Amino acid sequence: MSDPTYPAFPILTFFAAVLVLIPLPWHLQSLNAGTCLFMIWTAIACINLGINSIIWHSNAIDWAPVWCDISSRIIVAVAVAIPAASFCINRRLYMIATIQTVSITRAERHRAVIIDLLIGIGIPLLQVVMQYVVSGHRYDIFEDIGCYPFTYNVTLAYPLSVVWPIVIGLASAVYCVLTLRAFSKRRAQFSEFLSSKTSLSPNRYFRLMALATTELLCTTPISLYGMILNLTASHVHPWISWEDTHSNYSKVAQYPALLWRMDRSSVIGFEMTRWAPFACALVFFAFFGFADEARRNYRQALSAIAKLLRIRTFYSWRSAPSKVESLPSFVASPLPPYTPSPSKNRLLQSESGIACIRNLQVRFVCSRKHSRNSFDIIFSHFYIITA
Repeated sequence: MSDPTYPAFPILTFFAAVLVLIPLPWHLQSLNAGTCLFMIWTAIACINLGINSIIWHSNAIDWAPVWCDISSRIIVAVAVAIPAASFCINRRLYMIATIQTVSITRAERHRAVIIDLLIGIGIPLLQVVMQYVVSGHRYDIFEDIGCYPFTYNVTLAYPLSVVWPIVIGLASAVYCVLTLRAFSKRRAQFSEFLSSKTSLSPNRYFRLMALATTELLCTTPISLYGMILNLTASHVHPWISWEDTHSNYSKVAQYPALLWRMDRSSVIGFEMTRWAPFACALVFFAFFGFADEARRNYRQALSAIAKLLRIRTFYSWRSAPSKVESLPSFVASPLPPYTPSPSKNRLLQSESGIACIRNLQVRFVCSRKHSRNSFDIIFSHFYIITA
């Protein structure tokens, strides 16, 4: 059975990985640890799933055991890493909304970054360790999907692995509600604090809140659906011992697409898991890829590339000084006085004729300048619409 999403899925996931990393440089400059972690984890998830879909397209052969060990652990980590990054974003927004002083010290900013890194990196790594406790065997390979971690459906698997994306999502939801409540009570001090911070404008603040809320509404229901499916679709075994769970750990189960696609719940679960990072990347780029700071950085990057290639861009042409805004060079140049001969036009000898010529020159310059200003106005409207 052929995969209907191939080759669209790997192409789109690689494209999404590039898109989500575009705003990374200016978020790194602002020390937005939660936002940077969200971008990096989402890109890693997209690249991992895209590579798997290419290697195991129309086959379930164990081509790369080492890669599968790494890839399956990435899937486990990403399951909590993206919710953890969203939690860091909501936590930071709550701290800003409830700030007691307008200014914060450099030490406080560094402390906040360290805490976000411990949450956004430490929890996923801890999740990998805890999932290994209830991992029945090495990994599974599903045709058209690729490597996938196996979690033995025992009672201990739920507190160690299954429930953590839901717990992190609910904690993030609590921060989100508290942030909205604090913002409604302290709008004046909130605006004063944001105006004193160059790295976080009110526009970016509300975009971060919208991003975290959207991620919360998408990933938490998926995790809840997966837990319900594990509880109802198969029997939950009691935890006996480490030896019982890992008795055949070197096993690698291989499933052809014809077999696993017969189960509708498996198809829904796999497709939701595969497309969730892609959706997160698109949502993030929609919030931050078209913002003012993004367009400003795009222009700077375009100008730098054009300067390297010695190409004049439309922005450099627009910002360049215009020659028609000043009088032509022959009007201002110190030419020797000209005395027309009697055979020439009499108009040049009269003061009114000279004044007429000067008026024509001024009208010419003003008309050209007026047309330039009109073009600038038309261009600015076009820029706003297309941006």
